[in-house]
Amino acid sequence: MSALSIPPPSCLLKPFVVPQRHMFGPGPSNVPPRILEAGAKPVIGHMHPEIFEIMNEIKSGIQYIFQTRNRMTFAVSGTGHAAMECAIFNTVEPGESVLAAVNGIWGERAADMAERIGAMVNTLVVPPGGYLTISEIEKALSRHRPVVFFLAHGESSTGVLHPLDGIGELCHKYNCLLLVDSVASLGGTPLYMDQQGIDILYTGSQKVLNAPPGTAPISFSERACQKVFNRRTRPVSFSLDLNWLANYWGCDEKPSRMYHHTGPVTAFYTLRESLAVLSEEGLENSWKRHQNAAEHFYAGLEKLGLKLFVKEKHARLPTVTTIVAPHGYDWKEVTSYIMKTHNLEISGGLGPSVGLVLRVGLMGCNSSKEKVDMVLAALKDALEHCHRSKVFSCTLKDINKGVYLKLTKVLLSHMHARSPARTHPHSTTIPTQSAMASSGCRDPTNSPSINKTLINRKSNK
Repeated sequence: MSALSIPPPSCLLKPFVVPQRHMFGPGPSNVPPRILEAGAKPVIGHMHPEIFEIMNEIKSGIQYIFQTRNRMTFAVSGTGHAAMECAIFNTVEPGESVLAAVNGIWGERAADMAERIGAMVNTLVVPPGGYLTISEIEKALSRHRPVVFFLAHGESSTGVLHPLDGIGELCHKYNCLLLVDSVASLGGTPLYMDQQGIDILYTGSQKVLNAPPGTAPISFSERACQKVFNRRTRPVSFSLDLNWLANYWGCDEKPSRMYHHTGPVTAFYTLRESLAVLSEEGLENSWKRHQNAAEHFYAGLEKLGLKLFVKEKHARLPTVTTIVAPHGYDWKEVTSYIMKTHNLEISGGLGPSVGLVLRVGLMGCNSSKEKVDMVLAALKDALEHCHRSKVFSCTLKDINKGVYLKLTKVLLSHMHARSPARTHPHSTTIPTQSAMASSGCRDPTNSPSINKTLINRKSNK
């Protein structure tokens, strides 16, 4: 046998070093020592009875933070995207209708996933910073008759907290399942799965829960389970097949659990501990703490002369605040300066909000007046030391005007290119928000099978 031709990489022969940073972006958030220590406990087998007990404790914790009694409650081995796919892949079959609310990037992602498995996808599109009204949702439900309606409760790309009351009842009126993304909102603002009629709810471990990324709590109502377990076809993903996951997590009430995949046991440890931390504080106390910290932040931003992107107070997401990119500054220089000078992460926009906003996450242990003051001091320093330039900046009025002008122009240029066989006659086909293209990203929902309806209404006045 010949000698090795590839030597050990020199980078792996050096000590492993990771910097300590203040994580005030939209996620992940800082992980407290107690949760980090939980992840360092000994690894045991993923089918050992002790692990099953930990998994049972996780299920109970998720039922508490979701405020649900659903037996089909567990954690997906993966991030929030995996939970989103788990929800869509199990409840939707090829040819079925799906409706997605798009007021940021997560509605775009849900539409993309549903389209990939052959669903007929329709979207309701509002400009960044906006949200849908009950009447707009009912009109679309009546028109498209979807089996699933997707909605992001906390749209972290735009900082919008979408109202939920009444939507579950409305979906059930039209025999539709309500699927809600609460990755950015869960634990930081009131949410009641059962009371609000939510059929599928998921979140992520790395936001308010302050656990490392890699597990995603999810729950299915009985109505959702009836849809899943009476499919004509098997789910497209083996890894996310609810038939297998229900048994692995002990949700199917069978006497024994079968091997499905090797669960990330140390991630289960940290998720269990993060649920314990939130349970000890209490949901209502956590909601109040996050709201108080957010309001303290809003007041501080006003003193700095910075403006909030979401004007309607009730529609502001307390866990992720969006700030209008300050006039005359390059937002990339601002975030880079804060990282370099203060060892503190804040973020620019994402998807449709690229170039429009700065995003600051105040989640879990990072949601306190002391931590807010730290961020405000870093922002003040950046505004004093970063260069003012001729970089384009705009007011909220300009943002709304610009979005509509760009959407209208592209609509006119693409009207004759539409595929009449796959486009709903009452839908307005538009590109997903123009900021995707301007940031160099491919529009994942620019497909002839995804029909988009632009809601011609301005929420940021």
